Amino acid sequence: MTEHDSAGWFAAVDTDLDGAREAIEGGSADEPRDWPALAVDAGFADDEDDYYDRLHEATVRATREAVRERERADDQQLVHAVRSMDDAERTANELAERVAEWAGALFDDAGTGVSGAREVAERDPTTAAERRVVSLAERVVDLADEADDCRAFVERTAPAVAPNLSRMAGAVLAARLIALAGGLGDLAKKPSGTVQVLGAEDALFAHLSGRAPSPKHGVIFTHDYVRNTRPEDRGSAARALAGKLVIAARIDHYAGDLRPEIHEELDDRMATIRARAES
Repeated sequence: MTEHDSAGWFAAVDTDLDGAREAIEGGSADEPRDWPALAVDAGFADDEDDYYDRLHEATVRATREAVRERERADDQQLVHAVRSMDDAERTANELAERVAEWAGALFDDAGTGVSGAREVAERDPTTAAERRVVSLAERVVDLADEADDCRAFVERTAPAVAPNLSRMAGAVLAARLIALAGGLGDLAKKPSGTVQVLGAEDALFAHLSGRAPSPKHGVIFTHDYVRNTRPEDRGSAARALAGKLVIAARIDHYAGDLRPEIHEELDDRMATIRARAES
């Protein structure tokens, strides 16, 4: 402990778990010592077992607070939002199929998809069955609207959390990459080859087991620089994009300022790759 080398982390700590947590998280010692004995001598613990009980309680508290702080971080809110958006959108589409099937048996002009469910939700039911299908259609509309609201939140939040990544990938793809990695810091620590295939884990496992070729890309396929590049050049495009995405994530995580030059470098590299089709 920097301030209480002779007494240990428990110096000036009575029953205050927050104080104990801060001492454990921020303290240090120059060398190992017989901390249980010192704790007993200081009157902090009755015996060695009591010391370890108190240490366990304090370290559990410190771990819980660290997890809570991480979950409250802006990048984690972005992770929750994009996952919620995907869940709401997927569920809305699945229920919309059920609405279309059910409504088709009741109404001659029932549409399909979420738009069809919106039309059904506006009907005035006259039978018990119609009331049920209209009610189900209303749930579809609610979920679709929630997905739209989550998307709007992602589009507002991502540029503030990860300005370079959002500019390079777009807000939604940036959020997906952060979510797949587990957080912005985790994404920043990954090699570009891993980022290139994020979201393609099933295909990667199939390749490793000898059942499929190596995937060239994961979710970054949705980026214009990959999707709209001719198939024979997509591998090069995906590698170039993944490399710059990692750099963008690292700048966002460790610095946080917008760096226009990395985006210009990516544009130049992609222009070179796409020029192959003309040569």
